[in-house]
Amino acid sequence: MRFAKAVVKCRVPILILALLLVIPSVLGIAATRINYDMLTYLPSDIDTMVGQDELMEEFGKGAFSFIVIEGMGDEDVEALKAKLEEVEHVESVIWYTSFLDPSIPKEMLPKKLYDAFNAGDATMMAVFFDGSTSEDGTIAAFQEVRRITGERCFVAGMTAMVIDLRDLCEREEPIYVGIAVALACLAMMIFLDGWLVPFVFLASIGIAILYNLGTNYFLGEISYITKALSAVLQLAVTMDYSIFLWHAYNEQLTCTDDRLEAMAKAIHETLTSVIGSSITTVAGFIALCFMSFTLGRDLGLVMAKGVLLGVIGCVTILPSLILLLDKPLQKTRHRSLLPDMGGFAKGVTKVFPILLIAFALIVFPAYKTYQSANDEVYYNLGATLPKDMAYVVAEDKLTDTFDIASTHMLLLDAGLEPKDVSRMIDEMEQVDGVKYVLGLESVTGATVPKEMLPKELLEKLESDKLELLLVNSRYAVATDEVNAQIDELNAILKRYDPTGMLIGEAPCMKDMIEITNHDFQVVNLVSIAAIFVIILLVERSLSLPFILISVIELAIFINLGCSHLLGQSLPFIAPICISTIQLGATVDYAILMTTRYKAERAAGKGRREAVSIALGTSTPSIIVSGMGLFAATFGVAMYSDIDIIRSICMLLARGALISMVCVLLLLPALLMLCDGVVRHTTIGMKNKNENVVGKEA
Repeated sequence: MRFAKAVVKCRVPILILALLLVIPSVLGIAATRINYDMLTYLPSDIDTMVGQDELMEEFGKGAFSFIVIEGMGDEDVEALKAKLEEVEHVESVIWYTSFLDPSIPKEMLPKKLYDAFNAGDATMMAVFFDGSTSEDGTIAAFQEVRRITGERCFVAGMTAMVIDLRDLCEREEPIYVGIAVALACLAMMIFLDGWLVPFVFLASIGIAILYNLGTNYFLGEISYITKALSAVLQLAVTMDYSIFLWHAYNEQLTCTDDRLEAMAKAIHETLTSVIGSSITTVAGFIALCFMSFTLGRDLGLVMAKGVLLGVIGCVTILPSLILLLDKPLQKTRHRSLLPDMGGFAKGVTKVFPILLIAFALIVFPAYKTYQSANDEVYYNLGATLPKDMAYVVAEDKLTDTFDIASTHMLLLDAGLEPKDVSRMIDEMEQVDGVKYVLGLESVTGATVPKEMLPKELLEKLESDKLELLLVNSRYAVATDEVNAQIDELNAILKRYDPTGMLIGEAPCMKDMIEITNHDFQVVNLVSIAAIFVIILLVERSLSLPFILISVIELAIFINLGCSHLLGQSLPFIAPICISTIQLGATVDYAILMTTRYKAERAAGKGRREAVSIALGTSTPSIIVSGMGLFAATFGVAMYSDIDIIRSICMLLARGALISMVCVLLLLPALLMLCDGVVRHTTIGMKNKNENVVGKEA
């Protein structure tokens, strides 16, 4: 209570300090680096990532791109190549003149090598950069490459996706944050009892969001997914806390005319309930930190921090704003549009056996469709970007013109005999989907002696320790076909060079698939176990954690199962996020109702009456909370062109509604069914209810 009184007393300094802290927060937001490369979140000790480091150390090469050039003469292409080589952070450019002197006709190249660089009136060159895909230097160099090449050229590669995705995110984010705010405000205006209240809530939550985004500066960088989702998610999951405080304040005003005293009591009451409520949400986000794919840690830490800042803002900034604007807030109050839920509650308890049967029939098909949805996820995020995006156009041009859908790189021991390398190349080119393998041995032979190779080419493809080869594949990344191809290529590689490494986007994606499949199981178990323990401690019951988690898990099964039934393939990260976020954010609905049910049973009410009262009193809060989460995410899902953002927000919006329905219909039915078990396994219920064991009122 001392803290609450201090907040009330210092309300003006709190608001001044809150506004002053916005300034460094905005500066922190501007200075926080955003990472658009998903592959950087793979564990650093796996072979593909170690190989990337070796490539950089031995050859000074990181990212690379293919440029498709149409309708340009050889002299102009050679001049373009020379310009590109002068761009800062471009390590090398490889075209046919990299293998032969420009004065020698390209027809002297081996047919395989000639076909690698030419198709009809189109030619292709490879550009290597001296930094990784998403480094600032690489991005600047890539933008300069695009400027130099102009409209007659198509520049493909991972860096192209990073740049175009960044531009799309920067265009979309202000709009869909605005949509989330507008729809959340509309939902609160409809379901709350005041016209001005939502704007005060949004001001308080908005400040907490700025603090959260600003303090991300101390994390070094965050992913674009985290940046895109964090504001919307923080708004959605912390809105409840503001509603708790507002209701508590107005309830206290009915007991006292002293608004300062009423607010102090409301803060004290809210702090207790909000801490209990926020713990489950924080636990859901912290569970993401147990992923080996560290994107989960990125999102989990930022969102857990956001929830904590939301709690702090709710009990400091919001009370100060309410007291400052108390008169207009009270004048603009209106009657809640939600009707009394007593009749609904009595109806649910009356037909609870029918509800139990209905939900029992749903469980098995819901679980099967849930499993199917998890099996149907996709990993190639670039494939779902808008078709008119420059990156997508260039990738399609590369595939259509040169039949190249992905490129792998081989790092071999430089001491291998050339004849062994040649045999290995021949074997690899027989693997399904491999178009060709390109290296020094592809050039040397009867028609082109090794002595004719430029010294610069030897330096680009061979070091004292390693030799570099390119493998162009007809199969797209993250497909079953390319993954099987990688397994075959690795088997061949290890026979010739046990220390050799196969690296590139497709091998990294294959590792990502295997790692995130394992992560999904781990995160699920961690989130369920953490929330189980929290409910166990909060409710002091052995049975209630099973009941409450079962209700929300069924809601999650139905939510993900809907994606399968609707034919929607989800991005790989979506099921992992939803399984933890939906559980952590909506189990509060169940805890709210169960806590009231326990209180009514402890007060001597019968089973049916206790459940009916708990349901009737909890339903308005559950509806407001569920509709708030739905409103904040649904608009983003409908607007965004970035499928990973669209999918996660749609799952959150749908999950809020499904969890709400499950808690309002299934949980009361389970409490009716398991009342005896709950009483005998919950501390403080058994003895107090011995006089009403058989009572059904």
